[in-house]
Amino acid sequence: MGSALEATVILPFEPEFIDEGNDCYNNVESCALYRMLPANARDYVKASPHLLEYLHILPVNTVGIPLFLSELKRDLKSMENPNIIYPVNETTFVHIFPDPNDVRNWYIPIEPAFLHSVKEILPVIEEKLIDMIDALDEEPVTEKARIEVLKNFIRQLVYVQQPGEVIDESLLAGSSSKDLKVRIKTFLTSEIGASAKTQASGHPALADGRLILSQQEYKALEYMIIRDKIEMGTLKPFLSDQYIEDITCDGVGPIFIEHKIFKGLKSVVGFRDSKELDTFVIKLAERIKRPLTYRSPIVDATLPDGSRINIVYGTEISKHGSNFTIRKVNEVPLSILQVIESGACNYMMAAYLWICLEYGMSMFVSGETASGKTTTLNALTTFLSPENKIVTIEDTPELTVPHRNWTREVAKAKGKGEGDGSEITMFDLLKAALRQRPNQILVGEIRGVEGSVAFSAMQTGHPVMSTFHAASVEKLIQRLCGDPISIPKTYVDNLNLVIIQSAVKLPQGGTVRRMLSVNELVGYDPETQGFSFMAAFVWDPATDSFTFTGRGSSFLLENKIATMLGIPENRRADIYDEVDKRAKILERLHKAGYTQFWDLFHMTTKIKKQGLLTIEV
Repeated sequence: MGSALEATVILPFEPEFIDEGNDCYNNVESCALYRMLPANARDYVKASPHLLEYLHILPVNTVGIPLFLSELKRDLKSMENPNIIYPVNETTFVHIFPDPNDVRNWYIPIEPAFLHSVKEILPVIEEKLIDMIDALDEEPVTEKARIEVLKNFIRQLVYVQQPGEVIDESLLAGSSSKDLKVRIKTFLTSEIGASAKTQASGHPALADGRLILSQQEYKALEYMIIRDKIEMGTLKPFLSDQYIEDITCDGVGPIFIEHKIFKGLKSVVGFRDSKELDTFVIKLAERIKRPLTYRSPIVDATLPDGSRINIVYGTEISKHGSNFTIRKVNEVPLSILQVIESGACNYMMAAYLWICLEYGMSMFVSGETASGKTTTLNALTTFLSPENKIVTIEDTPELTVPHRNWTREVAKAKGKGEGDGSEITMFDLLKAALRQRPNQILVGEIRGVEGSVAFSAMQTGHPVMSTFHAASVEKLIQRLCGDPISIPKTYVDNLNLVIIQSAVKLPQGGTVRRMLSVNELVGYDPETQGFSFMAAFVWDPATDSFTFTGRGSSFLLENKIATMLGIPENRRADIYDEVDKRAKILERLHKAGYTQFWDLFHMTTKIKKQGLLTIEV
């Protein structure tokens, strides 16, 4: 049995107990609070009674009944004091609770075990589970199989009392209060440690040793054991929330959230002291099979869902205590139409990039950390010809390519133990990729010697797409030509396109991601030792719009792609009609609702197959 990954929960309000009797959760129709709820909220609490219990302690007289939303729209960003509950999955909800005294509002995960103090019975159940697991003939291999085994064992250890069912007292081996107030107070002041077994011994049980639980307690127990023993413990609701971008613990105190809609939030989940936090990060590192030690106090790894995690252990190098940061990865990448929805680019830019990528131009998406480089790179993969063979090379797997013929390769760090094998770098993988006859090579991020191999690949006719850390084309060229990448200046113009992307502040307030410019690299002048490049598109911060500055003078469209297509010199301007046509296609697809990543790829594939993208010569 794995160790539990737990933190402390501190509510940002004084619980208000609405005493309506314990039958309120067995018969929600009789609940006065339930009757006050809007229709969609009633559906939620019927399916998840623990949500109704949470509402029973919420000071609704002061803050009001929260707004229940099935999904969050971008226009909620402007809401000043959000009081919103939304579902994360079938069983877990999140309450965005206003804090008028702070720029950060509260993030409150409401899980099935939130107000059910099953901690008091967990040690007893865990002890019995260990014996049952030890007796297993064959250990389950997959996570799904392990969850099923645990669920089956839990069912054998408890008796679930149905609503209204009366159990013959002669069959009981103990008794305990089921009062909601007692349960909640126990939860909120849960110092359940050495005395846990004593407390659990007072829980009602049958003579055969099975603990008697209500349906809610049973769901809470099952959820807690699976969450803490197999899944990511306290972090599960955060990792399940599609609206979260980053999860940060800076040390002792709350876990902080970067939310796609509500920006910076502070969680009610946190750590009271360094010892609690150190224990948590040690168990977290063990769970991802990258143990921390005093000699190796830093871990960079990937969580099972693909998110990137960085852990720093101990107060010697992190003065506020151990810390960790998780960068969430979307299970389904954003499509270019969703990127357009966010305002990062427009249809014309997307159409221009579509033509360039389809005809084998090499491209870097460049910008600072968290500017959305990987999101953009991923979104643009739908424009690569569907029949192409794609090879992706990353140190942390983040890219998702829609093509069937996709080879995905990930660098491997040197193992710490015997038999862990040698290190496989991105440099090694890139060299190997050149022998695999790819149509495109995608590199997660170029930052070292692999850069020189990438440019060698471009010279031999392999289009390369990658992300890069640089805030301008000039800085990008400086970094490419300096240590440790050290590309000869004469090689740089093998790179055709550079998108400069950034997180910027709009005049009316709020931080957004924008493509500041799309630049064409034209060439290198050996006499002046300078590079010539031109901006095909430029973002205007005053109007938050984009200008096609390259219309009528695009080097790539007129001199490279038009030549490739055999368009006569006197008709080179026709290539701009193709950009317009594709921009209209994207706009129509958007209006027709094909905004999801996979849907858009299937539609662009269909359009190409029907010959609608053929440029007439």
